[in-house]
Amino acid sequence: MTLQKLLLTGLALMSLTSSVLAADPATLRIGYQKGSISLLLAKEHGLLEKRFPQTAVQWIEFPAGPQMLEAMNVNALDIGSTGDIPPLFAQAAGADLVYIGTEPPKPQAETILVKADSPLKDIADLKGKKVAFQRGSSSHNLILRALNKAGLNYQDIQPMNLPPANARAAFEQGSVDAWVIWEPYSSLALSQGNVRVLANGEGLNLSGPMYTARRAYAQDNGAFIHALLDELTAAESLTRSQREDSLSVVKKYMGLPGDVIASYLDNRPPSPILPVDVDIINAQQLTADLFYQNKLLPTKVVVRNAVWTESDSK
Repeated sequence: MTLQKLLLTGLALMSLTSSVLAADPATLRIGYQKGSISLLLAKEHGLLEKRFPQTAVQWIEFPAGPQMLEAMNVNALDIGSTGDIPPLFAQAAGADLVYIGTEPPKPQAETILVKADSPLKDIADLKGKKVAFQRGSSSHNLILRALNKAGLNYQDIQPMNLPPANARAAFEQGSVDAWVIWEPYSSLALSQGNVRVLANGEGLNLSGPMYTARRAYAQDNGAFIHALLDELTAAESLTRSQREDSLSVVKKYMGLPGDVIASYLDNRPPSPILPVDVDIINAQQLTADLFYQNKLLPTKVVVRNAVWTESDSK
């Protein structure tokens, strides 16, 4: 091989190496909640830091999905995991975010709780009652769908918009009649006694957790996002392959008793993070339309306009 060819080959390899390294962003600001099992395990085991050594990973905790997507909207966050409803409210508010992945529904992880001695026996009994939940969260969707199935309207209850900690306090003090909440808060409440499940998400056609990103971030980092979601799927599987270790990790982050964590993991079996396909888009659109019809969204949302595919990336 001539010197010229050697130089050209070397330059080509350098160019290829540079392009591979450039595929990973310099920073990743990733949002998580205490209930985000895949993210908690990935954080604890340093999975993202090991997979993407060129990327500075910053983990930011949020109390619920709406707050997380507010941060994303003001460019304080790149990627996050929420329930299915926060992205709809964010999109309606003009946030430039996109869906990048989803998990299958976990209906047993969404519950409506009442006191054990409450006279309420079914969803129809909620008429006229004070019901606490985080507005714009997956719990908002659960109560709306449960009411519709029971032949009631959203206007038939007294909705109390409270974040989880405040809702729990109001529920324990008897200031509200029911509390709509997700895991692990529901398992914790049940473990402390004097609480029962009025209903959960079974039979309500709920969607699963959603992964979203700032549109610009997704467009710039397509291959990276695919690899990131693969790592989070691997982290989720640890709840079965390394159950005791996973229980210990989640217990450390949540500060909850071991039996509560075990119940939580049982109510949300591990699942892969899937692409947002046509079926998911249609299901999410039905939810958006339901919220708009009930005057809960200020404007009509077209879900497909906020769905990212790798072909959208630069």
